[in-house]
Amino acid sequence: MPVSPSKTVQAAQAGGAAGNRVSNEVQAAQDELVEEFSFFDNWMDRYQYLIDLGRRLPAMPAEELVDANKIKGCQSQVWFVAEQQDGRLNFRATSDAAIVPGLIAMLLRIYSGRRPQDILDTPPDFVAALELEQHLSPTRSNGLSSMLQAIRRFASQALQAAR
Repeated sequence: MPVSPSKTVQAAQAGGAAGNRVSNEVQAAQDELVEEFSFFDNWMDRYQYLIDLGRRLPAMPAEELVDANKIKGCQSQVWFVAEQQDGRLNFRATSDAAIVPGLIAMLLRIYSGRRPQDILDTPPDFVAALELEQHLSPTRSNGLSSMLQAIRRFASQALQAAR
């Protein structure tokens, strides 16, 4: 059953306020996401919201859906591409599963377009705040952890390349 439009609209509109409280863009994006999820009363609605977020991911070009771009440690197939532009990392990603694209969409909102140092300096507190590890299957939690490690690895590599 889809999430009621009013909850989805409230969650989507929650964003702006959190960004004004924190100077680090990554932390601000995490705070915004946690605030959005607070509008949902139960995990079924949160799961549906994750699925809805994943459905909005832009398609990746077929030439990027190659083994070199696959994230290891995910049960489903996840392709992740990072590019640096103007001192910021931009990510594209997709998956062949139902909930995983929603997790990807969350990660892209938090980390894409951010400075590598901010990515490395900001722990992924949203995982605990949203209680993701308690509500995701062990394999999805492992996949989320693998994606977070890949993002940090991309950020570290970008900083090393800049030196």
